[in-house]
Amino acid sequence: MKPQDFRYRQFLPTIILQCMRWYLRYPLSYRNLEEMMEERGVDVDHTTLYRWVQKYSPELDKRIRWHARTFCKSWHLDETYLRVKGKWKYLYRAIDKHGGTIDFMISSKRNYQAAYNFLKKALKKTRVFKDHNR
Repeated sequence: MKPQDFRYRQFLPTIILQCMRWYLRYPLSYRNLEEMMEERGVDVDHTTLYRWVQKYSPELDKRIRWHARTFCKSWHLDETYLRVKGKWKYLYRAIDKHGGTIDFMISSKRNYQAAYNFLKKALKKTRVFKDHNR
Protein backbone atom coordinates (compact mmCIF):
# COMPACT_ATOMS: atom_id res chain seq x y z
CA MET A 1 0.00 0.00 0.00
CA LYS A 2 1.14 3.52 -0.68
CA PRO A 3 1.89 6.13 2.00
CA GLN A 4 -0.96 8.32 0.75
CA ASP A 5 -3.39 5.53 1.69
CA PHE A 6 -2.56 6.28 5.33
CA ARG A 7 -2.84 10.07 5.22
CA TYR A 8 -4.41 11.77 8.25
CA ARG A 9 -3.80 8.74 10.47
CA GLN A 10 -2.32 9.16 13.92
CA PHE A 11 -0.22 5.98 13.67
CA LEU A 12 2.56 5.01 11.30
CA PRO A 13 1.64 2.82 8.31
CA THR A 14 3.96 0.07 9.59
CA ILE A 15 2.01 -0.12 12.87
CA ILE A 16 -1.33 -0.21 11.06
CA LEU A 17 -0.17 -2.93 8.67
CA GLN A 18 1.36 -4.99 11.49
CA CYS A 19 -1.88 -4.87 13.46
CA MET A 20 -3.85 -5.78 10.35
CA ARG A 21 -1.55 -8.71 9.64
CA TRP A 22 -1.82 -10.09 13.16
CA TYR A 23 -5.58 -9.68 13.31
CA LEU A 24 -6.25 -11.20 9.89
CA ARG A 25 -3.71 -14.02 10.19
CA TYR A 26 -4.17 -15.22 13.78
CA PRO A 27 -7.35 -15.85 15.83
CA LEU A 28 -7.10 -12.68 17.93
CA SER A 29 -9.80 -10.39 19.23
CA TYR A 30 -9.48 -6.63 18.96
CA ARG A 31 -8.97 -6.44 22.72
CA ASN A 32 -6.20 -9.06 22.60
CA LEU A 33 -4.49 -7.10 19.87
CA GLU A 34 -4.92 -3.91 21.90
CA GLU A 35 -3.10 -5.60 24.82
CA MET A 36 -0.31 -6.86 22.54
CA MET A 37 0.28 -3.39 21.16
CA GLU A 38 0.18 -1.89 24.67
CA GLU A 39 2.97 -4.31 25.70
CA ARG A 40 5.02 -2.90 22.81
CA GLY A 41 4.45 0.69 23.91
CA VAL A 42 1.75 1.60 21.37
CA ASP A 43 -1.46 2.88 22.95
CA VAL A 44 -4.21 2.03 20.47
CA ASP A 45 -7.89 1.41 21.21
CA HIS A 46 -9.74 -1.71 20.07
CA THR A 47 -12.30 0.38 18.16
CA THR A 48 -9.45 1.98 16.20
CA LEU A 49 -8.24 -1.51 15.29
CA TYR A 50 -11.77 -2.38 14.16
CA ARG A 51 -11.89 0.72 11.95
CA TRP A 52 -8.53 -0.13 10.39
CA VAL A 53 -9.70 -3.63 9.53
CA GLN A 54 -12.92 -2.30 8.01
CA LYS A 55 -11.09 0.32 5.94
CA TYR A 56 -7.98 -1.52 4.75
CA SER A 57 -8.84 -5.23 4.60
CA PRO A 58 -10.74 -5.06 1.25
CA GLU A 59 -7.75 -3.38 -0.39
CA LEU A 60 -5.30 -5.84 1.16
CA ASP A 61 -7.46 -8.75 0.03
CA LYS A 62 -7.53 -7.39 -3.52
CA ARG A 63 -3.74 -6.98 -3.62
CA ILE A 64 -2.90 -10.30 -1.97
CA ARG A 65 -5.38 -12.49 -3.87
CA TRP A 66 -3.14 -12.67 -6.97
CA HIS A 67 -0.20 -14.01 -4.99
CA ALA A 68 -2.10 -16.24 -2.57
CA ARG A 69 -4.20 -18.14 -5.09
CA THR A 70 -2.57 -21.03 -6.88
CA PHE A 71 -3.99 -22.51 -10.03
CA CYS A 72 -3.47 -25.81 -11.73
CA LYS A 73 -1.92 -25.86 -15.15
CA SER A 74 -4.61 -28.30 -16.22
CA TRP A 75 -8.09 -26.82 -16.69
CA HIS A 76 -10.86 -26.79 -19.26
CA LEU A 77 -13.60 -24.55 -20.61
CA ASP A 78 -17.22 -25.57 -20.35
CA GLU A 79 -20.17 -24.11 -22.20
CA THR A 80 -23.77 -24.91 -21.41
CA TYR A 81 -27.11 -23.17 -21.30
CA LEU A 82 -29.57 -22.77 -18.46
CA ARG A 83 -32.75 -20.96 -17.53
CA VAL A 84 -32.44 -17.77 -15.52
CA LYS A 85 -35.75 -16.15 -14.54
CA GLY A 86 -37.51 -18.04 -17.32
CA LYS A 87 -35.07 -17.09 -20.09
CA TRP A 88 -32.35 -19.24 -21.61
CA LYS A 89 -28.79 -18.02 -21.03
CA TYR A 90 -25.37 -19.36 -21.99
CA LEU A 91 -22.98 -20.19 -19.18
CA TYR A 92 -19.24 -20.28 -19.87
CA ARG A 93 -17.04 -21.70 -17.10
CA ALA A 94 -13.32 -22.24 -16.67
CA ILE A 95 -12.78 -25.20 -14.32
CA ASP A 96 -9.51 -26.56 -12.95
CA LYS A 97 -8.73 -30.28 -12.62
CA HIS A 98 -9.92 -30.31 -8.99
CA GLY A 99 -13.37 -29.01 -9.97
CA GLY A 100 -12.78 -25.46 -8.70
CA THR A 101 -14.23 -22.63 -10.73
CA ILE A 102 -11.59 -20.26 -12.05
CA ASP A 103 -14.08 -17.88 -13.66
CA PHE A 104 -17.53 -17.86 -15.23
CA MET A 105 -19.64 -15.72 -17.53
CA ILE A 106 -23.38 -15.68 -18.26
CA SER A 107 -24.48 -14.32 -21.62
CA SER A 108 -27.86 -13.97 -23.28
CA LYS A 109 -26.36 -14.59 -26.73
CA ARG A 110 -23.81 -17.04 -27.99
CA ASN A 111 -21.27 -14.45 -29.04
CA TYR A 112 -17.83 -15.29 -30.44
CA GLN A 113 -16.18 -12.07 -29.23
CA ALA A 114 -17.57 -12.42 -25.69
CA ALA A 115 -16.38 -16.03 -25.51
CA TYR A 116 -12.95 -15.02 -26.81
CA ASN A 117 -12.66 -12.22 -24.24
CA PHE A 118 -13.73 -14.64 -21.51
CA LEU A 119 -11.03 -17.10 -22.59
CA LYS A 120 -8.36 -14.36 -22.48
CA LYS A 121 -9.53 -13.32 -19.01
CA ALA A 122 -9.42 -16.92 -17.77
CA LEU A 123 -5.93 -17.38 -19.19
CA LYS A 124 -4.73 -14.25 -17.40
CA LYS A 125 -6.20 -15.49 -14.12
CA THR A 126 -4.42 -18.82 -14.45
CA ARG A 127 -1.15 -17.05 -15.23
CA VAL A 128 -0.74 -18.97 -18.46
CA PHE A 129 -1.27 -15.95 -20.70
CA LYS A 130 1.38 -13.26 -20.33
CA ASP A 131 0.46 -9.73 -21.33
CA HIS A 132 3.53 -8.39 -23.14
CA ASN A 133 2.15 -4.84 -23.28
CA ARG A 134 2.79 -4.18 -19.58
